[in-house]
Amino acid sequence: MTHDANSGGRASTSQFALFKSVNFAPLFFTMFLGAFNDNFFKSAMVILITYRLAGTSSVDARILVTFAAGVFILPFVAFSVLAGQLADKYERSRLVRKVKIAEIFVMALAVVGFSLGSVAILMTALFAMGTQSAFFGPLKYSILPQHLGEGELIAANALIETGTFLSILFGTIAGGIFVMREGGVAVVSFLVVGIAVAGWAASLYIPPTRAVDPFMEFRFNLIKETVALVNNVRPRRDIFLSVIGISWFYFVGGTFLSQFPAYAKTVIGADEQVATLFLAAFSVGIAAGSLACNGLLKGEVSGRYVPRAALGMALLSVFLYAASLRAPIPGDAPLIGALEFVRAPANVAVLLSLLGISFFGGLYIVPLYAIIQSRSSEADLAGVTACTNIMDSLFMVVSSLLATGMLAIGMSIPQIFLSTAVLTVIAAFMIRGAVREQMRRGEKEPG
Repeated sequence: MTHDANSGGRASTSQFALFKSVNFAPLFFTMFLGAFNDNFFKSAMVILITYRLAGTSSVDARILVTFAAGVFILPFVAFSVLAGQLADKYERSRLVRKVKIAEIFVMALAVVGFSLGSVAILMTALFAMGTQSAFFGPLKYSILPQHLGEGELIAANALIETGTFLSILFGTIAGGIFVMREGGVAVVSFLVVGIAVAGWAASLYIPPTRAVDPFMEFRFNLIKETVALVNNVRPRRDIFLSVIGISWFYFVGGTFLSQFPAYAKTVIGADEQVATLFLAAFSVGIAAGSLACNGLLKGEVSGRYVPRAALGMALLSVFLYAASLRAPIPGDAPLIGALEFVRAPANVAVLLSLLGISFFGGLYIVPLYAIIQSRSSEADLAGVTACTNIMDSLFMVVSSLLATGMLAIGMSIPQIFLSTAVLTVIAAFMIRGAVREQMRRGEKEPG
């Protein structure tokens, strides 16, 4: 493991000091720019399809948008095994640069789609963008413990999660704002390529690592290898339950994020500004919880707060349900904007509930990533990360199908949130197994 000499043990300085380290800062900015570009492009494409391109297609815009979500997720299921093999066979910083070069070409294809107004080309670019993101995932998380000491992993993962959700927020908002302006398509086209180039430039400064298994032979039966990958992780209960715990976070997050637009309109009677406000609150809450995690644990890799954070998410989800109980919105009622929304105490309760849910979400997920990184052997880490990507994607698909099914049988969106709270309580008790596993391995785990 290559890291600074003073990085072992528990972190003794502010987590923001990592930005001064060449072992962390270039990777962080490479990740941030990539995640921003993903969401900037997706948001611009979805808005463009919904408001302009849908008329040129015989397919309903809502179906196209739903299809787009599946197109982006599919590569994570299909290619994560191969991505994990590549991350083990080759030097990882070099692979990051190749992935970033691929992003430039993908965004060039997106520019063609934007200029021609072609839904087919844009969908192809979205699939390619998901593919390069799937290959970047195992590299991002497996390179951290090669460059950092165990005492820095909580801080590093906190900053990574903070950057990820802020980039999602900023990218989503910026994509929607720019594309609908006069000349916006040209501006978006320029920016997606420019951001991809900036991400590649940042990747040039990531220090080299060493290949974990340079003599490994590729195994291309992806279905068989996917099953084998999951089965390889399952015997390590602390690691496997951490993987499932992370995937559960994406289940909950996917449920909430996907329902925000309809929740704002049909339950609150608000416009798209309020839906964006919900996204902002969720992203800021996760960032705050992630940053607070390092202060609570003081750099120690421990899952002791994870079950409590899951219970916090569940409790605040119940509060959100209670704050959402109100008279039905008349169909002809004008939609309120963000300023009018925050004037009502019941709406402030909704906003505070979302902040609380996401704050506990940040406390919940950061230790799980650190547990995976510190407990996995160097030879297994890329594969475990690939397994995590697969499980995350499957849980997100299940959350979408489950929410769709609940709506189809007449359940309301607040009832979906309440159901998620009940399931999260169950998840909290399941994830306690990972904490107990740490205790069985002789680690200090206070009450």
